[in-house]
Amino acid sequence: MRVQDVRELSDDQLKEELTKAYREYQNLRFRMTTNQLPDTNQPKFVRKSIARLQTIMKERGLE
Repeated sequence: MRVQDVRELSDDQLKEELTKAYREYQNLRFRMTTNQLPDTNQPKFVRKSIARLQTIMKERGLE
């Protein structure tokens, strides 16, 4: 998700997206541990999207 797309989200949508991203990251970590992950770069992209979401939340003062 691009930064411009993230900035267009409402506060509730930001929190929901952050929760989804954390769940996806946990799932990817589990799949990587059990060697079921075909693309090992996916966790990196999810971590970056989590960082983007958290940055926008801090800019808005939600945390």
